[in-house]
Amino acid sequence: MAGHLLGFDVGSSSVKAGLVEIDSGAIVASASSPDTELTIDAPQAGWAEQHPDLWWEHMRRAVGLLREHHAAAVDSIVALGISYQMHGLVIIDKSGTVLRPSIIWCDSRAVPYGDRAFSEIGEERCLGRLLNSPGNFTAAKLAWVKENEPEIYSRVWKMMLPGDYLAYRMTGELITTPSGLSEGVLWDSEDEAPAGFVLDHFGFDHDILPALAPSFAVHGRVSGSAASELGIPAGVAVSYRSGDQPNNALSLNVLDPGEMAATAGTSGVVYAVVDRPAYDPRSRVNTFVHVNHSPPDRRYGVLLCLNGTGICNRWLKQNTIDGPQGAVGYDQINEMASAVPIGSDGVVVLPFGNGAERTLENNDIGASIHGLNFNVHSRAHVLRAGQEGIVFALAYGVQIMREMGLEVRTVKAGRTNMFQSELFRTAFATTTGATVELYDTDGSAGAARGAGIGAGVYATPAEAFGGMTALQTIDPDLKARDRYNAALERWKTVLDQYGT
Repeated sequence: MAGHLLGFDVGSSSVKAGLVEIDSGAIVASASSPDTELTIDAPQAGWAEQHPDLWWEHMRRAVGLLREHHAAAVDSIVALGISYQMHGLVIIDKSGTVLRPSIIWCDSRAVPYGDRAFSEIGEERCLGRLLNSPGNFTAAKLAWVKENEPEIYSRVWKMMLPGDYLAYRMTGELITTPSGLSEGVLWDSEDEAPAGFVLDHFGFDHDILPALAPSFAVHGRVSGSAASELGIPAGVAVSYRSGDQPNNALSLNVLDPGEMAATAGTSGVVYAVVDRPAYDPRSRVNTFVHVNHSPPDRRYGVLLCLNGTGICNRWLKQNTIDGPQGAVGYDQINEMASAVPIGSDGVVVLPFGNGAERTLENNDIGASIHGLNFNVHSRAHVLRAGQEGIVFALAYGVQIMREMGLEVRTVKAGRTNMFQSELFRTAFATTTGATVELYDTDGSAGAARGAGIGAGVYATPAEAFGGMTALQTIDPDLKARDRYNAALERWKTVLDQYGT
């Protein structure tokens, strides 16, 4: 079939648009906006907000960048998909007007509301049916609005996830998905339906949720006004949506039990697909409905998330290396860090500086640097300790997944973000004991292929991902394993001082 598929990956740092040619499956082009990073507003400590208009504006700009060199391909788009930052809250009134900025994934204000619901609904009921504590997820965020902004809450017509809102703005259709409701802790895995008992507990009307549709389906078509704003053809099918981490798994063709995906952007994630509703009793890792969940073929994603990943690496770069002469490239940073021995000569970085961390049971202990000796250590030691600290925090979460009975053998990742660092990917493979496979793909390409599946352009996921092969395979470095394990144990000892 001639034509192209468009995928949007709407993150908290940037918006990326990718074009995939239908016949060949090739990634034709991609573009990202802005050049730096999107602004995250923090009106108070622990808060994080973005207005949906910001996402829309940079979707428009990203398409404009694609048009500069690929106008004909943009004009031949037949379907589009949306990947979006998970767990965000968007609320609108009956006119479709956004009532307040979105409370996004790394905002910590709703933790007490989720914790109270976990206790009052009952831990067994939450874990057995929601597969998680309500924690700091979307339902708890709306509970915060209800209590603290009653005037705004009184005007709420619908609550949505970021991708639901963007699709609504394109099509005028109010739709969400089981996977999306699951990430908001609003899906009952026992009844395979929206979790009415959670809505009742928080005092939300049941009709506050949009209509339900599968992740892969035609959810509507781009209206004339939205097409004019975005610079894409009217009538294009919006046929896929997913939170960014399930979508990252899709982009790597991770759809079946035993398969795992990873990403290391602003946040870091390991995502494992299982066919049973497994959960961690302490909700340190979370289980959500995967994009291809379709009973009786149940599919769930067990998600380990580290908020402070690429943002930690970037902060260290900006505050130890970058100067008045300009920014230093990450390749140079990685070269400097690689000159330091494994274990960073005793320097330890805890990378928990981007809000409450799930693996720490929603505690927010902040980021910190330990063991500095002014006579021994340099900036290079801190830079290496930063990358090692991120890897160790992920390995700490992988151990939780193993305690749940998951096998961690092979992990697929895109050759992007921190997986471009040889130091990082080798440390990750060696510390977790997993073979890492790197692929040329990203969230926007995954969303585009998802749109092809949802619109029926591809008969099966296998057809959508035909020909995708690993660019590189990284096995654990057995010679370095003991040194990494010793450094990991030292890192855990420092973490234990925080009582986690």
